[in-house]
Amino acid sequence: MANVAFIGLGNMGGPMAQNQIKAGHTVRVFDLSQPALDAAKAAGASVGATAADAAKDADCVITMLPAGAHVRQTYLSGGIFDAAKKGAIFIDCSTIDVPAAREVIKAAEDKGFLMVDAPVSGGIAAAAAGTLTFMVGGTGKSFAAAKPFLESMGKVIVHAGPAGNGQVAKVCNNMLLGISMIGTCEAFKLAERLGLDAQVLFDISSKASGQCWSMTSYCPVPGPVPTSPANRDYKPGFAAAMMLKDLKLSQDAAGAANMTTPIGKAATEFYEKFVKDGNGNVDFSGIIRAL
Repeated sequence: MANVAFIGLGNMGGPMAQNQIKAGHTVRVFDLSQPALDAAKAAGASVGATAADAAKDADCVITMLPAGAHVRQTYLSGGIFDAAKKGAIFIDCSTIDVPAAREVIKAAEDKGFLMVDAPVSGGIAAAAAGTLTFMVGGTGKSFAAAKPFLESMGKVIVHAGPAGNGQVAKVCNNMLLGISMIGTCEAFKLAERLGLDAQVLFDISSKASGQCWSMTSYCPVPGPVPTSPANRDYKPGFAAAMMLKDLKLSQDAAGAANMTTPIGKAATEFYEKFVKDGNGNVDFSGIIRAL
């Protein structure tokens, strides 16, 4: 078993850190939230006074932070490279901009460490169950070193290619998800207006050419998929504010690639209005309320 540092104990990071504990690793954590630290401590983790203190003598350092600025600060100014054990593997599970991911991984490699970007898909329930999907960018050697730790938190671990490619896969996937959710919501609202029962539409379309994950796993109307947030008044598994963050990252990436994504842009604008109207903490499938 290994010494694992886990930095960032939000809705996703907290249960992910607990799965490292369940895997038998010795886990030392850091977060700015005292309740998050208390929960990790109750689960068996020790607490570092700073990010660098948490990373002291760690074999593996995992971060789950809100944005690229936090990742840059933690890695480039936080002292964790100096604290970790020689030969440690660094895993950043945050969803951030591609340039930031590549910059931080280069900094790690310049200091002789292995590092990957490994953003996740699956939401809070999958984080708790240890069934996340990880999209991993980095060298083959870094991926091999990270994989055992990722397997403690996820069910599907995919090597997406060089550094930063995990973030590329994540923003492309979530742009598609945001688009498909809006389309699914529009279909159910149109069916309602025209007098077709939601369950009947689901029974037909979930087995026909309109089938998609937004319908079959995360149906935005109550009833057809009992586990979907629509049956819990849209309490988030994946909040609209987080979807907006990822859609904005997709548009930044498209701009950097000199490409236009008109439907992705429209989805971004739709979620931006939804969040500005006070729905940031509503599940992203709750966008159906805006139709």
